Amino acid sequence: MIQVSNVGLRYGDRKLFEDVNIKFTPGNCYGLIGANGAGKSTFLKILSGDIEPQEGHVSMGKDERLSVLKQNHFEYDEFNVLDTVVMGNKRLWEVKVEKDAIYMKEDFSDEDGMRAAELEGEFADLNGWEADSEAATLLNGLGIGDDLHYVKMAELEGSDKVKVLLAQALFGKPDVLLLDEPTNHLDLKAIKWLEEFLINFENTVIVVSHDRHFLNKVCTHIADLDFGKIQLYVGNYDFWYESSQLALKMAQDQNKKKEEKIKELQAFVARFSANASKSSQATSRKKMLEKIELEDIKPSSRKYPFINFQIGREIGNDVLTVDGLTATQDGETLFKDVRFTMNKEDKIILIGNPIAKTALMDILMERRPADSGSFKWGVTTTQSYFELDHDQYFQGTEKSLVEWLRQYSPDDETESFLRGFLGRMLFSGEEVKKSPAVLSGGEKVRCMLSKMMLSNANVLLLDEPTNHLDLESIQALNEGLIRFKGAMIFTSHDHQFIQTIANRVIEIQDDGSILDKQLTYDEFLEWKEAQGLN
Repeated sequence: MIQVSNVGLRYGDRKLFEDVNIKFTPGNCYGLIGANGAGKSTFLKILSGDIEPQEGHVSMGKDERLSVLKQNHFEYDEFNVLDTVVMGNKRLWEVKVEKDAIYMKEDFSDEDGMRAAELEGEFADLNGWEADSEAATLLNGLGIGDDLHYVKMAELEGSDKVKVLLAQALFGKPDVLLLDEPTNHLDLKAIKWLEEFLINFENTVIVVSHDRHFLNKVCTHIADLDFGKIQLYVGNYDFWYESSQLALKMAQDQNKKKEEKIKELQAFVARFSANASKSSQATSRKKMLEKIELEDIKPSSRKYPFINFQIGREIGNDVLTVDGLTATQDGETLFKDVRFTMNKEDKIILIGNPIAKTALMDILMERRPADSGSFKWGVTTTQSYFELDHDQYFQGTEKSLVEWLRQYSPDDETESFLRGFLGRMLFSGEEVKKSPAVLSGGEKVRCMLSKMMLSNANVLLLDEPTNHLDLESIQALNEGLIRFKGAMIFTSHDHQFIQTIANRVIEIQDDGSILDKQLTYDEFLEWKEAQGLN
């Protein structure tokens, strides 16, 4: 349990938190959400004690231990992997080091013997004899095999370091677990393992993540950070989002009778309750959902960009034919002899080697040549490309976003039209006068999506379009692409984004060949598991 009492924090004139009062209790997983810059990571640092609030305080139960996912990937470079995980329980590691140092002494005294006996007792109480075994189990679950357990952290690749630091945070059954973007750099198998671990975790978890599928799987509550306050809601992210939209709809329709609103709410809650999985965590969440009253549902003040891709021309039957494409880079084969035909209903998710995926898209959009093979777009198609590296689009001399967007408008649109377009993408008022060069990563993505919408293309290619976006923009983009009437090839690491959009999966395998299945993403994963290909 962790209690936050009257916490306030201000940076200069900016009020980040004010009078925050909240209790996080055992057996629950809280998804901390909020717009980019709202202070989610700062709030976790207040909970962990890394930052002192200017007002109020944070308290925990007596003798309870808090564990945090560390962000410094170089902090433990001198230690081996297994020891790094055990360090997750600071006191256990201190006891182990002191105990081992005493036994190494050549002149072992009676006082040393008495101290060693005390330490042995505490070591046993802290489950020290099982520590290496537990650490190994966590590492293996996250995909760090036995062959790496005794190598130095400095020898690991970056993604493997992230997994070790995650195992460190999970080690020793902490009473309170704080996780800031734990799925970053994890592969699908590791994410699935982490989901199951957290679903069965009996203590308190507070997690920040942009992965909606992950939040939906593990969270019993959503902690919504907005206007310097935190409001708790029962349920996962989808329940919070849809209930907040339902509340907004109800608030806008003041004439609707309360009885009708209650029926609408009951139907909504029943639908989510029925969809709860069979895990004990989801079952308890279902019981909490069934107790929700009309007053518990509140509209969100969140602003969502309006993302809507219209096609300027109906797409014909001939969309794209790829015939024997091969590409190499730095002597390595990215893919070889790739052949497929794209249909007008296809929304293809490319998965596999990230460099190979980007190379294939670049070839299809003539940004780079193939080593061999050919491709042909249908005569009725028009393409628009969201490039993984799009910084070059923001290095011109335009003085404002309006000027920047005007150059991509097919018609000579008025400033009023362009301002309105940017406003729907959350660039309002004076923000449209910003220089494109000073935009944040998320703002650049929203500009690139604006550019694509103006093109009215009937084929979209998008390489990791959710990078840098907050949850609100991801949600809006997700819904916009579901509505899109054209064809699409895209890449993403967002499970829910992929599952709700793609109807075909093309995987570029390690040997450069492809797997091509007309399946949804989840169906593809089930098929691979059944074939023993995972």
